[in-house]
Amino acid sequence: MSGRKQLLGTALLLALMGVTGFFLLRDQPISSLLGVLRQVNGGYVLLGLALMLVFVGCEAMQTRLILGRLGYHNPYRKCLGYSFVGFYVSSITPSATGGQPAQVYCMSRDGVQPAHGALNMLLIAVCYQVALLGYALTAWLALPGLRHALGKGMGVLVLYGGGVMSALTVGMLSFLFLPGLARRAAVGVLNLLGRMGLKGLRERGLPRLEKQMAEYAAGAACLKQNPGLFPALLGLSALQLTALFSVPFVVYRSFGLSSYGLAVFLGTQAVVTLAVSALPLPGAVGPAEGGFVTAFTPLFGAALATPAMLVSRGISFYAFLLVSGCVTLAVHLRGRAPFLRAPAVRDPAAAGKPSFARARSVVQ
Repeated sequence: MSGRKQLLGTALLLALMGVTGFFLLRDQPISSLLGVLRQVNGGYVLLGLALMLVFVGCEAMQTRLILGRLGYHNPYRKCLGYSFVGFYVSSITPSATGGQPAQVYCMSRDGVQPAHGALNMLLIAVCYQVALLGYALTAWLALPGLRHALGKGMGVLVLYGGGVMSALTVGMLSFLFLPGLARRAAVGVLNLLGRMGLKGLRERGLPRLEKQMAEYAAGAACLKQNPGLFPALLGLSALQLTALFSVPFVVYRSFGLSSYGLAVFLGTQAVVTLAVSALPLPGAVGPAEGGFVTAFTPLFGAALATPAMLVSRGISFYAFLLVSGCVTLAVHLRGRAPFLRAPAVRDPAAAGKPSFARARSVVQ
């Protein structure tokens, strides 16, 4: 990510924070708001931050597992650094996947081939999306009161986010497990666009499609040779999201409230996360805060909904953005670690690992 883009992303994030703060806090007297926030139990805030460490740590463990299957021996602390970098860059860019190229770059500095770094991020993204859709769909069906509380506006966002993520997930799973069918469908779409006069788009799209197909084929080969890998990654994604979605419940308990159990908070936050996941905004700032207030007002009550949002988002986004920014700076400044270079056997095929060269031949 270039310095100019990073500055623009940061400026956009700050602008969104200012606008969001104005609209959400304009009817909240500062003195009363501060009085409510003083009631927060600091121990629960620390617990919330610990849950965010679990959130980032699960992705780091996924990276360690995948890279290990590909013949690399990156220690867990390095993988944790990649995850912090991904959180930070994704938070200041208008795309939820904006941090992935930065993570691949950091891995390449430690001797991981860029193709293998991209494969790592692909598998993590697939498992994350499957887990999030499962979580949100279960909550949507099991919590009728939540559907009523969201109203039409948030309902539209839920349908939009769910539709976009479902389409992406089905497409990614198809490319992984039904590559021939998926390739024919993708080429058919590009050919149709060409016949409609968008030949330039078709000509640019075909090489990109071949590159993506090679990555997906390598991912499928990796999963086939390691049948326990996908369930392990999916389980870590579920644990990762459970930690993230538990933060509002921790905030709820920090106010001394106990009428509702953990499950309703997990489901409510899952639906809110799905609703804002496809929006091209840094950190989903604005809709995430507004969605929280709308969805959680029945649980916290009107008087505490906004203070709870400030504490919850402060833990799960703003405070952790600061932490991840510091870690990202440290990762950027550190020198390349020679002991993290890939093993002497550089051809993964020779070591029984899936290679992109081999995958490309399957695609073609």
